[in-house]
Amino acid sequence: MRITGLDINCCRLDSSLLAAGALNGHDGSRPIEFLVLSLQTDVGIDVASFGFAGASAVGSGHLAKAAFEPLLQGQNPLDREKIWQQFRVADRWWNHLPIYSYGPIDICLWLIGAEAAGQPLYKYIGAHTDEVPTYCSSLVLPSIEAYCDEARAVKQQGFKAYKIHPPGRDISEDIEIHRAVRKEVGPDFTLMSDPVAPYSFDEALRLGRELEKLGYLWLEEPLADENAAALRKLTAALDIPIVGAEVLAKHPYSLAEYLSTNVVDSIRADVSWSGGVTGVLKSAHLAESFGANCELHSTIFHPLELVNLHLCAAISNNSYFELLTPTTKFDFGLATPIEINQGMAKLPEKPGLGLELDWSFIDNCTIAKV
Repeated sequence: MRITGLDINCCRLDSSLLAAGALNGHDGSRPIEFLVLSLQTDVGIDVASFGFAGASAVGSGHLAKAAFEPLLQGQNPLDREKIWQQFRVADRWWNHLPIYSYGPIDICLWLIGAEAAGQPLYKYIGAHTDEVPTYCSSLVLPSIEAYCDEARAVKQQGFKAYKIHPPGRDISEDIEIHRAVRKEVGPDFTLMSDPVAPYSFDEALRLGRELEKLGYLWLEEPLADENAAALRKLTAALDIPIVGAEVLAKHPYSLAEYLSTNVVDSIRADVSWSGGVTGVLKSAHLAESFGANCELHSTIFHPLELVNLHLCAAISNNSYFELLTPTTKFDFGLATPIEINQGMAKLPEKPGLGLELDWSFIDNCTIAKV
């Protein structure tokens, strides 16, 4: 079996589907851009994966085409580790691509193998479970009341936990949000916090101590992931687990020092930013050897979330499947939705990804092909 082609759809989604200001740093005036990368083989197994594209699908698409087409042409797609190592060398010497570039390629290689084997991806990897508890993560909301209303709705819908992305403008405001949400959902519902690195060390310590009193499960990325010294100091000072490292480049290798020297208690990884299925598996197994969790991080787009779900079901040191909420704002790209019942995400049983991509939607969003 050999790879015969790589096609890339550069896509743009009308931002009116998202509320203005829904994503911090994205004010709703710009469209959401993404890629769909398709690999063809000489045995008729053709697969595709969504991919992150940052601010420019066309720019990201051209970079990916130039870097990956010569790397992949004529390769056996089952030689995933060989191709992974070849990419690492090429990327170090010349390409220096964004961290989200290789993930879709690696996903496609794994999907080809799973389809050839006639197995759903998580079974092909080696299954740990066939359903995964799911939690919802907020967007950045306009008021304390909005967070409380959403947390209550998430709990009523049967999801297993709720994670707050606070505005990060003022530490006192953020603390009040976390207090109000805990009061709203009661003492027994699982809550987490992900401020996305807006604080000084003293502010992060203040929030962490408050979250300990409120019984939050973890505090995620309170400081910049690359600020190892401050994170290590914070982790040592707090009892609440500190989770981080999702935006460090070069997973899993960049994670080794963070685990071995207790920079964080648990790491984050996902198939979009960590180098695909291979990167997540390497990262999760590394964390497992240190007795730590590898909590899988939302990939925003549901076709990528579905790949994440397969990984959640294939590793034993991950707690939940994460989805941004309202989930209906992000459930585009799949012909049928991910099955979630009373907060449990069910793994599909068809070979490969298990659900079909929505090519009508993809074609309607395509602004260029490379």
